[in-house]
Amino acid sequence: MLKIGSVVLGVEDVRRATAFWTEALGYVPREEPEDDWVVLVPAQGTGPQLALGFSETPVQEYPRVHLDLYAGDAADQAAEVDRLVSLGAQRVDWDLYPDDPDFVVLADPDGNRFCVIDTSRE
Repeated sequence: MLKIGSVVLGVEDVRRATAFWTEALGYVPREEPEDDWVVLVPAQGTGPQLALGFSETPVQEYPRVHLDLYAGDAADQAAEVDRLVSLGAQRVDWDLYPDDPDFVVLADPDGNRFCVIDTSRE
């Protein structure tokens, strides 16, 4: 049976993306980063890997695949959004928000969209 081992993001600047995602997730490089590729792993324990690879492909305004990062409740979500913005993420003016969203759309420094989810509303 297969399992997901890594999620791969295309980025314009691997070192900048590495700096952002290691701080955002508490991950560390599995091996010494290369100029065009790095695999990040959880510093504590197991979990999915995040691979960052150099790409010249433009970021999609409405990506078909994105990361969902889980926060415990609305206060945790707000604190994490603020923390991620302080690390270089940007809020996205998302025109597809429902009336009462449980998620906030952000973009990493390379423009890759991701969501921070308030999981207390599930």
